[in-house]
Amino acid sequence: MNDFTVDKTTKTVTFSREFDADLSLVWDAYTKPEILDQWWAPKPWTSKTKFMNFAVGGRRFYAMVSPEGQEHWSIQQYTSISPKTNFNLWNAFADKDENPELPGSDWNLTFSEQNGKTTVRIRIYNESLARLEKMLAMGFQEGTAMTLKNLEELLATLSHQK
Repeated sequence: MNDFTVDKTTKTVTFSREFDADLSLVWDAYTKPEILDQWWAPKPWTSKTKFMNFAVGGRRFYAMVSPEGQEHWSIQQYTSISPKTNFNLWNAFADKDENPELPGSDWNLTFSEQNGKTTVRIRIYNESLARLEKMLAMGFQEGTAMTLKNLEELLATLSHQK
């Protein structure tokens, strides 16, 4: 992840990452809870999906869990899906009872493959500048870099199992 960009005037964060894996595998890693929970948290934290329905209007409700058991919940609601090329979701922090902490953010994830390598481009629009600044203060850039490294390692393992 070399192109992490923050634009406070548009309240957006953009970044991309190329993976040495085919598009189907990378798509599955972002859309199947049993795979998501293996990489969607910076170590030593883990991801725990309570439920997920990857469909337009469907939701994922999950927590990032610390080694001490501290849980930070989030809701993701899928707003559009173009299979294996793009999906959008609305994201908000939440409490353990699924009550969102507003405002949230809109995520746009685009997938493309060339020569067996898959690139994921992510653009996150925050509904408020305060939310963007809170996200960055919580270590979003560093956490995302660690999380994408987790995915890179998992994809290498899963690619060899095929």
